[in-house]
Amino acid sequence: MTASPRPTTAEELRGAGLRVTAARVALLETVRDGDHLGVEAIAAGVRDRVGHISLQAVYEALHALTAAGLVRRIEPAGHPARFEGRVGDNHHHIVCRSCGTVADVDCAVGEAPCLTAADHRGFAIDEAEVVYWGLCPDCSTGRSS
Repeated sequence: MTASPRPTTAEELRGAGLRVTAARVALLETVRDGDHLGVEAIAAGVRDRVGHISLQAVYEALHALTAAGLVRRIEPAGHPARFEGRVGDNHHHIVCRSCGTVADVDCAVGEAPCLTAADHRGFAIDEAEVVYWGLCPDCSTGRSS
């Protein structure tokens, strides 16, 4: 039995109730091809694919894609927002204190949320976010030499 073909980016946008534009297709593909990209890097990637796009248009498209669940926004303390295409699973992030590199870390145990609050204070918790901090291999090597 063959797996069903993966929907195109345009089909995903339509399926999320979003209008399909060249800029949105390019933006979603840029985010998915990248690695926790910031807005400037996303804008550069979109420009490489479709030509000129304003930074405001990038912000608006990112907002729409995030609200639709096609892109995830992360904002580690003290760092600008980053965006990733890995959505729909319960994973966390590790951030280098020196260079700001961000990497995915799979949830160690359990289903979402993988952490159980001792007192949920009446909230219906549907996600737990953990950010690990440390030094990436390049920065820790640089400090030890």
